[in-house]
Amino acid sequence: MPPTSTHEVTNQVPPITGLDISTSPALLEALHREGAGWAEDEVRGLARLGNSDAVQTAGRLANEHPPVLRTHDRYGVRVDEVEYLPQYHDLMRTAVEHGLHGAAWADDRPGSHVARAAKVIAWGVADAGHLCPISMTYAVVPALRTTPELAAAYEPLLTNRSYDFGLRAPLSKSGLIAGMSMTEKQGGSDVRANTTTATPNADGSWSLTGHKWFTSAPMSDLFLTLAQTTNGLSCFLVPRILPDGTRNAFFLQRLKDKLGNKSNASSEVEYDGALGWLVGAEGRGVRTIIEMVNMTRLDCSLMAAGGMRLGVAQAVHHATHRRAFGKALVDQPAMRNVLADLAVDSEAATAVVMRIAGAVDRASRGDAAEALFRRVALSVTKYFLCKRLASHTVEALECLGGNGYIEDSGMPRLYREAPLISIWEGSGNVAALDTLRAMVKEPDAVEAFFAELSTAAGTDARYDDALALLQKEFSDLDDLEFRARRLVERMALLLQGAELLKHGEPAVAEAFVRSRLAHDWGVAYGTLPPGVDTAAILERAVPVA
Repeated sequence: MPPTSTHEVTNQVPPITGLDISTSPALLEALHREGAGWAEDEVRGLARLGNSDAVQTAGRLANEHPPVLRTHDRYGVRVDEVEYLPQYHDLMRTAVEHGLHGAAWADDRPGSHVARAAKVIAWGVADAGHLCPISMTYAVVPALRTTPELAAAYEPLLTNRSYDFGLRAPLSKSGLIAGMSMTEKQGGSDVRANTTTATPNADGSWSLTGHKWFTSAPMSDLFLTLAQTTNGLSCFLVPRILPDGTRNAFFLQRLKDKLGNKSNASSEVEYDGALGWLVGAEGRGVRTIIEMVNMTRLDCSLMAAGGMRLGVAQAVHHATHRRAFGKALVDQPAMRNVLADLAVDSEAATAVVMRIAGAVDRASRGDAAEALFRRVALSVTKYFLCKRLASHTVEALECLGGNGYIEDSGMPRLYREAPLISIWEGSGNVAALDTLRAMVKEPDAVEAFFAELSTAAGTDARYDDALALLQKEFSDLDDLEFRARRLVERMALLLQGAELLKHGEPAVAEAFVRSRLAHDWGVAYGTLPPGVDTAAILERAVPVA
């Protein structure tokens, strides 16, 4: 040892890279249960790849060196391009080649959307930012299908497993990435306040003029966007490059300096007569683009479940290898309570998002009942899991102590990502109120949701009591908006409880029902009641080689 060394370094936790930290028994069980067991090997392989040294380095670099906007070239010509590190393109290429983008829509195998959901969770350990354009490409397909001629032209390229980056005419490329450009500075979630206008051209195209406040992944090939016509808010497909190879009037004003999600460029965009094509019926823009929103809400929920799994894996790994007061942290009763509590939420989140992915898959094949269930289950789950992730991440970070507060651990990046998905595709209030709107406009969807909850009735008296209480709450229509979050939270908890009671590890189901539904629980994590089988819960949470 050099003469300046004063001690030998001991009691530090070994690297977590190289371990499978994103799949879990809960994920793999659900993969088989929802009809996609055939994808297990690929899911496992993708999880191991995502946590490899090379990919973790790529994700770190892509966040430490964010994209850069180049508005003009050296000659003063307007180019409006965003430069990314090569590592970002490596992440995108892997995601596309494994079909995390639109490929599931072209896969006839039952369970293809379930397999894709599991792969999103498995690969999410690599980097969250690049999953934004991946998610939007997945979500654009059902919206585009409202206009068959556009779907026929673009869907084969949106589902092809080829990452073909660069600004060229879309139909000349081997694969496409899509984005969404909805919100404006004066409206935010209130898209009906948008002022961007669209006027028809003689050739059937439209010219769009206006400013968009948040457009992520602006180097994508195509965007769904909203603009006002004489018949109301309408949806349009806007390409970056026109069919003749010239650049569309699509100008990048600046990139947003965000809290997290640094690898993903989010921009303000100016349309100055940008050409686009109508998607869906004129004046029905919200109804058209809601198909895209629903699918991105699914991915928000998947990312929440994946984020919880990563937090649990990091916390359990640290506690297993770190010693304090004479024994491993994982053997300290107070720490075991915290870790088990975190693991219960992680398993519940995984079970419910995979159930919804199964509903998406079956709905895509014509199952009307599953389509109805999906409608409410998506907004309920998006609200609760995306809200829950932030507090879950804070507690997981705390399990690492000061080591979790430094960038080297990876936890700060997870911490900064956690609030995003609660905002993306509608904040908590938007998601909660959307559920209430479904009660009024789509009562069949609400009935389908409660029918799903009833499948677990009779398995546990505490669950039955919680279900009866929720039904009583819904019978009272006073102050419904004021109580929106309260109602939706209970719906989400009951849906998770139903999945765990029917399919989960008994120790996890018992802990969930006793604490979350019977309220034998405190405010913070680590307040599970005595008698919970923490050993059985934590056995399923350990990262594996």
